[in-house]
Amino acid sequence: MLKARAYPEHFEVLRATLGLQTSVKDLWSEYVTGMARKATCHPGIHSGLRKMREAGWTLGIVTNGAVDIQMAKLERAGIASLVDGVCISDEVGVRKPSRLPFELAAERCGTTLAQGGWMVGDNAASDIEGGRAAGLRTAWVGTGCPWPSGAPEPDLRAEDAAEAVALLLEQGNRSPSVYS
Repeated sequence: MLKARAYPEHFEVLRATLGLQTSVKDLWSEYVTGMARKATCHPGIHSGLRKMREAGWTLGIVTNGAVDIQMAKLERAGIASLVDGVCISDEVGVRKPSRLPFELAAERCGTTLAQGGWMVGDNAASDIEGGRAAGLRTAWVGTGCPWPSGAPEPDLRAEDAAEAVALLLEQGNRSPSVYS
């Protein structure tokens, strides 16, 4: 019944199908809490993001999904307080790779896409192609997966997020914004 993405309206159907007495609001709240509980941050990311901030980088997040789930996950992982701005697809009505979430994230970070920047992500289509289409340089985090055959290459490749941070710090602050 629940697919890759869940939204409150799905819980109306779930409640009716299963004959649950719990309100949709309470079911959704429990789901959001459970999803947030699973959110973790890879070792070295907090310190890496702090180092980027110290080096003058502006940090933003562009993510697809429901606002309350994504914000709860960012808070739980301790990342929300380390970035300058966040744009979540549900609040704007379009998902990455659309340009709009990238534009709004840049705006919320106090910058523009025209000033340049990087998109770091693990999805070749929504993150890397989306970032490139938005005019950003791109860094792919493979986490053990091969780069999709035939897909245009990212500017940088990293095995994990900590390596991506290190590679970006090596680049210097020529493109002062990074979105993930």
